[in-house]
Amino acid sequence: MTISATDVKNLREQTGAGMMDCKKALNECGGDFEKAVDFLRAKGLAAAAKKQSRVAAEGMISAKTYNEGKAVALVEVNCETDFVAKNDDFKDYVSKVNDVIATTNTTDTEELLTKNFNDKLTVKDSINEITLKLGEKIDIRRISHGKLEGEGTIGSYVHGGKIGAFVQVAAGKAETSSNATFQEFAKNLAMHVAAASPTFLTADDIDENFKNREAEVYAAQLKEQGKPENMIDKIVQGKLNKLASEVCLYEQKFVMDPDKTVKTLTADLSKELGDEITITRFEKLNLGEGIEKKESNLADEVAQMTQN
Repeated sequence: MTISATDVKNLREQTGAGMMDCKKALNECGGDFEKAVDFLRAKGLAAAAKKQSRVAAEGMISAKTYNEGKAVALVEVNCETDFVAKNDDFKDYVSKVNDVIATTNTTDTEELLTKNFNDKLTVKDSINEITLKLGEKIDIRRISHGKLEGEGTIGSYVHGGKIGAFVQVAAGKAETSSNATFQEFAKNLAMHVAAASPTFLTADDIDENFKNREAEVYAAQLKEQGKPENMIDKIVQGKLNKLASEVCLYEQKFVMDPDKTVKTLTADLSKELGDEITITRFEKLNLGEGIEKKESNLADEVAQMTQN
């Protein structure tokens, strides 16, 4: 039978598969478009499976606030190369994944895979589809989901798709939640978290294990520097006393105004708006954090390809 160029073009646009693969699929399926889509999907599943052993450490972090600023979805989706991470199809896919998270309030990646991506695919199926289309392993790696109970807002910030952060800021009055200055404060706090990387919210949150671990590191550094043994404990204690200002959000110097701490800024805004403003939670994601990237040599890869 004759397969028209229009049919091949339409199938390629819907599936992202190559022209010859689309023509073959239509021939195999007697010109039935839907069957040809399924044919390519099945073929794509096999292609995607071969890619699962690859390392996906590039990609994109996306943040979306919704529910009138009372909820946020932060997601990391990985691919293999920065080239694909900059691809518009990939960016659009990440945005749609985040829409699913926001719509379903999903907080777990395994649960997310079972959700509907659209009226035809689950999220799990969509990963195989985008893998086929882009030719790289795609992995929805992490979700961070925030929800604010009561009055307040959530500020979010993404830096270049590589760093994502959000901060939940509670308030006592409804009018504070919609106040432009208050909302800008929350957004700026998210930018601060992205830049300053706090570990704890307040000094009271620092646990003893963390302090002990830091003390050991300090002591080892001082010995390496040749400091006298009888001075090390005193110096370590001094460093521990300053620890909160380095790792606690409330105690850190605000990146946009280093003359003030976040705690001071929060108190100042509370006074200005006549309301009790409290930072209740923050989260930060760094793209590819904890993934061991595979170092590759292009010449070796080409040589290996010619041998296969």
